[in-house]
Amino acid sequence: MLGASGFAGAELLRLLHGHPAADAVFLGARDVAGQRVGALYPHLAPYGDRIFEPNDALDATLVDAVFLALPAGESSRLVPGLAEVGCRVVDIGADFRLPAEDYQAWYGFEHTEPAWLAKAAYGLTELFRDQIAGATVVANPGCYPTPVVLGLAPLLREGLVEDRVVVDGKSGISGAGKKLTWDAHFAALDGTVRAYKVGRHQHTPEMERALALATGSAPSVTFVPHLVPTVRGIVTTSYAAAKADVGTLRDALSRAYREEPFVRVLEAGQTPDPKRLAGTNVCELSADVDEHSGTAVVIGAIDNLGKGAAGQAVQNLNVLFGLDETTGLSTIGVYP
Repeated sequence: MLGASGFAGAELLRLLHGHPAADAVFLGARDVAGQRVGALYPHLAPYGDRIFEPNDALDATLVDAVFLALPAGESSRLVPGLAEVGCRVVDIGADFRLPAEDYQAWYGFEHTEPAWLAKAAYGLTELFRDQIAGATVVANPGCYPTPVVLGLAPLLREGLVEDRVVVDGKSGISGAGKKLTWDAHFAALDGTVRAYKVGRHQHTPEMERALALATGSAPSVTFVPHLVPTVRGIVTTSYAAAKADVGTLRDALSRAYREEPFVRVLEAGQTPDPKRLAGTNVCELSADVDEHSGTAVVIGAIDNLGKGAAGQAVQNLNVLFGLDETTGLSTIGVYP
């Protein structure tokens, strides 16, 4: 694992400790290389005496798969070398989620390995598992796109909603990563809800592309994310003009995910709640229709470090190696 010292890396270690077929052989980091895992994350006691090693010290010939949890622009430079020695890669970062021409506009860098973008499978497992199974590189989805795409794809595919979508997203601060900034400071975050990156959040084109891949449509997404004063959890509320009644929408979601262990379609009157999903790889979904305006309202919730990052990465690893997708993953949250 490269980037093991971030929040997603720490959650991966927690999950891998309970995985019967995977072992964390190498723990790479940059700023904390040379430090003990237990000094940074005391809760990871089974790994407490392990040392974070420099990312570039990995001998990829000794491992079967590599998780990359690196800043945007770094994974793409490493993938060709990893693939050359037979490693399969799950990239938790952003480097394989979009077409090459989108990276400068949305992430601020020129993609160095555009040929690999066509080879990478988009890792929203429930919708793309056949492509994932045969892939060398899996692009783990962003946290916000995961509940949005899972909630809208069945409805767009069946023509039950229009393809102009407005998404309101709310995330806990762990989604911003471990680095301390003023916006992530307790004094700035506590007691408020704050929109950010309005009209320019990098998950906007990812939502559009993933929905297009899953449905064959060409959706337009307006996305406004917000930070809320909590650590874990994401809630997304998607609005689109309804072309069917609420029962038809709920039936479509239920049919799409009735066999999926990590997608839970809620009954009428229930709404998704990220608090009860903490520590799980589950996405909760609900659908309603505002009869006054004729608007479909699709709500999704996840643990952003679970189904939004590390949990989904383990789910994709399981698919890559032909294991049961639930191996090492929980569907029961830590509550209250």
